[in-house]
Amino acid sequence: MKESFWTYLIIALGLFVIVILIIVQDLTSTAEEDYYLMKEIMEAAMVDSLDYGIYRETGEIRIISEKFIENFTRRFAESVKATKNYRLEFFEIYESPPKASVRISTSTKEYTVNSNEIVDFQIDTILSSIMETKYPESACPEGWGNC
Repeated sequence: MKESFWTYLIIALGLFVIVILIIVQDLTSTAEEDYYLMKEIMEAAMVDSLDYGIYRETGEIRIISEKFIENFTRRFAESVKATKNYRLEFFEIYESPPKASVRISTSTKEYTVNSNEIVDFQIDTILSSIMETKYPESACPEGWGNC
């Protein structure tokens, strides 16, 4: 009888460890996926939202904030799965020098630990990005027409 209790204990501990591993794997993979996706999308959205007219005339690097938000939202919606709910928050968007900060909020799957308690984790990913160049000014500082 004593050996059968040890068997039950080992099986219960094994199931407990497997459940913990699944929860931790879901948490870390969601956080890592959000970070790298956000990093790539932010870079591409900033490049897409450059104001080339101002750059050609004055050599100043400037983004259009509305275009940045539109590009970021479109790219993010195309890249994520439809199984999770995401919340995007844009703050500190400066047109010149180009800087943007974005927060993405999501949560893991809901796990039922016992009949009364549901466990899920809120994941907030915040990234700030500044666009810079090694060139101090445009190749045509007097404007595109004078080049």
